[in-house]
Amino acid sequence: MLEEVRIQGLGVIDDAVLELSPGLTVVTGETGAGKTMVVTGLGLLFGGRSDPQRVRPGASRAMVEGRLTVAPDSRAAKRVTDAGGELDEDVLILNRTVSAEGRSRATLGGRSAPVSTLAYLADDLVAVHGQSDQHRLLRADRQRAALDRYAGEELSKVAGAYSAAYRRYQEVSELLEELTTRARERSQEAELLRLGLEEIAEVAPVAGEDAELLEEENRLSHADALRVAATSAHEALTGDPAASEATADVVGLLASARQALTAVREHDAQLAAVADRLDEASYVITDAATEIASYAESVEADPARLAAVQQRRSQLTQLCRKYGETAADVLAWSENATKRLTELEGDDERIEQLQEEQAQLHAQMTESADQLTQIRTETAQRFGTAVTEELTALAMPHARVSVNVTTGEQFGQHGRDDIEILLAPHPSAPPLPLNKGASGGELSRVMLAIEVVFAGADPVPTFVFDEVDAGVGGKAAVEIGRRLSRLARNAQVLVVTHLPQVAAFADAHLVVEKSSEGMVTASGVNLLDRSGRVRELSRMLAGLEDSELGRAHAEELLTLAAADRA
Repeated sequence: MLEEVRIQGLGVIDDAVLELSPGLTVVTGETGAGKTMVVTGLGLLFGGRSDPQRVRPGASRAMVEGRLTVAPDSRAAKRVTDAGGELDEDVLILNRTVSAEGRSRATLGGRSAPVSTLAYLADDLVAVHGQSDQHRLLRADRQRAALDRYAGEELSKVAGAYSAAYRRYQEVSELLEELTTRARERSQEAELLRLGLEEIAEVAPVAGEDAELLEEENRLSHADALRVAATSAHEALTGDPAASEATADVVGLLASARQALTAVREHDAQLAAVADRLDEASYVITDAATEIASYAESVEADPARLAAVQQRRSQLTQLCRKYGETAADVLAWSENATKRLTELEGDDERIEQLQEEQAQLHAQMTESADQLTQIRTETAQRFGTAVTEELTALAMPHARVSVNVTTGEQFGQHGRDDIEILLAPHPSAPPLPLNKGASGGELSRVMLAIEVVFAGADPVPTFVFDEVDAGVGGKAAVEIGRRLSRLARNAQVLVVTHLPQVAAFADAHLVVEKSSEGMVTASGVNLLDRSGRVRELSRMLAGLEDSELGRAHAEELLTLAAADRA
């Protein structure tokens, strides 16, 4: 709901603030006082087309700022958040400026935003009906949505079932499209996987085998050198038993050192510790010599085994080049490939299952779509009759509104129906779309009639009307006021009017007055009390604020309107 609108530098408005309230608010004033600039300003605030000629002469720019209350869990609040803006609890600030050179800028919840975002947001916040405005209900999707809400719970249940079937049908169709159009690619992928798995199965690698074979190949390739090295090391440690003369060896030298220290170790603890370390070294060297001797005896040159190891390593290397860096990686690829091949080989069965599900979903959609068409057709007749009756009371007795429900072959998100509201302004005129079948003033009244009939079914919280009373008066004007008041029971309604019969039904009455310099300032927009309303209505009736006859008529209008609202 709109709480406050500030307008600067727009037309004759220098700087004015409109404080708005729930219910029906009317804006009146002398001709040329700037009433229509209020609607123009709201149009700019919600993404309307900017016109630099509307900028007040002498001003560098025109600015409109709006303060609105928005439910934090509403779709409008989500759109603000998605655009990068923020709510101050449940308050949203919108701002739009237009420079004298034609540059336009907008902010949304404290964040700069494209002007188109304001228009996008307006769909959930306000409906402006005026001669130069883009009427929300002129759009086919809005007409369909409004008619569906007007149909009520019966259609809502069927629409829910249809939507569920439609979404699943789209998913199944996309899967089938992928499976069938990519059949050749998937077949080629399956064949490559089979070849790879056969190649791996033929080699039958074992995790860690490649590292073990590399170690064995190194040992076999250098068997002679390893044996010679081990023998030399053993001789160095223990001596060569085949030698004719004894040579110094590590074990013998250690034994001599130990023997030299054993005789005196008891006389010095430090020397005893050294002797103990020599004992340990002797044991370690003796064990190492034994292991080296055993190793030297085990090392044999085995050309046949070396050839077998090299051949096995060659096989593993070929696998690793294709499927992984190590044997373990190759086995992991094999496991994943087996799973993927199972999926690909099950495509035929899956396609058959999806085709069966698709056929069932198509039948469900057809049944639900037929029900939607039937409900919409019945609702369209009821709606057309109700709006036509409203137009009779709004000085359009010969106009007829109808709703054309056209059913196509293609399924859409909301069924197979195209909805279009048509208007025949007089009996001999063919029904035409709303924007082609009426003048600006007539269209505003048609929109009022439609909004009144839709009242409660349309989620938009604020309606703005300009020119709704153009070309009417007397009883028809009273009926317009009555219907605006009725609409205001479910929403906030702002009306710019020159008819006292309409203004009398207001819950809040604002009057726009120009200063002596011909501009509307902050003090030029006033909320009227009861006596102020009587004076303003008297001016509107008789052209004189203090006319006794005019004041009496004004009191009568206010009493009539109050009784009607009670």
